[in-house]
Amino acid sequence: MKRNKLDVSILPLTVTLVLLIDQISKFLVAARLGEGQSWDVAPWLTSIFCITHVTNTGAVFGLFPGASDLFVIISVVVVVALIIYYLQLPDGQLLVRIALSLQLGGALGNLVDRLRQGFVVDFIDLNFWPMHNWAVFNLADSSIVAGVILLTLLMLWEEWREQSGQRVAADG
Repeated sequence: MKRNKLDVSILPLTVTLVLLIDQISKFLVAARLGEGQSWDVAPWLTSIFCITHVTNTGAVFGLFPGASDLFVIISVVVVVALIIYYLQLPDGQLLVRIALSLQLGGALGNLVDRLRQGFVVDFIDLNFWPMHNWAVFNLADSSIVAGVILLTLLMLWEEWREQSGQRVAADG
């Protein structure tokens, strides 16, 4: 089956971009800040956001600390599932492809950390309510969350369209 060039290229381009930005940002944070050390990006942002270097051996937002080996296995399963699902999509589905690619790029970014160091580097520290004293996260986590939100919105939109179409068909 011949695939559309855009359908074929979204996955590698998006995943590569997410992976590069994620790994470069983590490298810079780890190279410039000691663990636990913070950097205020700008004085006017201090009450909202700063960069804080932390390591995470657990899941997203520091849940289940010390379970890095388990999360390596889970990450590999998720990566394989995302690729299989992506390859099964019919032509088109641009936004679904982007959502899955964002999730895959983020999963791979954190998987690389776990395999290379046994932990994930986190650094995005939001300080505003209700986030104050909340978890520190990274760009891979953000990419996963953005992909999940996009996919959820697309599913809700599709459900709404189907229900609206059924109402129109029933009314007509």
